[in-house]
Amino acid sequence: MKLDDVKKLHQKKYRAQLGCYLVEGEHLILELAKAAKTQPGLNNTVLYVTQKYQQWAGQLDSQFTLVTLNDRQMAHISDTKTPQGIIACVPLPDLTRPAVAPGQAKRCVYLHEIQDPGNLGTILRTLAWFGGFRLLLSPNSVDPFNPKVVRASMGAIFHVPLELEVELSQLPNRFNRFAYLDMQGTRINRSEFFNYDCYLFGNEARGVPTEALAGFKADAFTIQGSGHIDSLNLASAVSICMYQLSV
Repeated sequence: MKLDDVKKLHQKKYRAQLGCYLVEGEHLILELAKAAKTQPGLNNTVLYVTQKYQQWAGQLDSQFTLVTLNDRQMAHISDTKTPQGIIACVPLPDLTRPAVAPGQAKRCVYLHEIQDPGNLGTILRTLAWFGGFRLLLSPNSVDPFNPKVVRASMGAIFHVPLELEVELSQLPNRFNRFAYLDMQGTRINRSEFFNYDCYLFGNEARGVPTEALAGFKADAFTIQGSGHIDSLNLASAVSICMYQLSV
């Protein structure tokens, strides 16, 4: 791939056209190499490095194709002001099929029209930390392969089963019982909070469209607070719920 095409991968439409996304930085590349041990498709990654990182990249236990660039070329394809000198061009997985993680992801988190890249990256990191969940994203959600999401995930994007473009209306055909957050719901520390196979979280500003849940077997829960403010950051709310489900 030409370097001008690599640079285009910072834009969603070109990621879709070219079938790749970018991962930048030492920590993320290490997580990518780790994930490639169990996900063979990731071995088709092309790793761009400056001379500074040639030896480091050569010691990676991976099958990545290695391409050496000069500092000017690296700055051209990077979207950071001070590039570390290591960028991977990673093949996009097929995320239009049901996400599968045999023996692990028995329950699901569904995000409806989430917009903030930092929130999505943090949620991915939380799900990877606790394990046992897959993540479904509705249409009109932020692209999980946006560079800001990838960085915020700290490599978790390689370890959480993902599925994109899942309509809210499709969920009752796939899951039996749903839980979502509402100020008037039951506290999440009640035992019944553990008994759902899909946990719904809504847009940062609008929440879950409760009118669309009329045909769902959906129950409302709440995270009890002091009452001084009336909302939590979405990523914080997901993190609290995932912790509750892990204890």
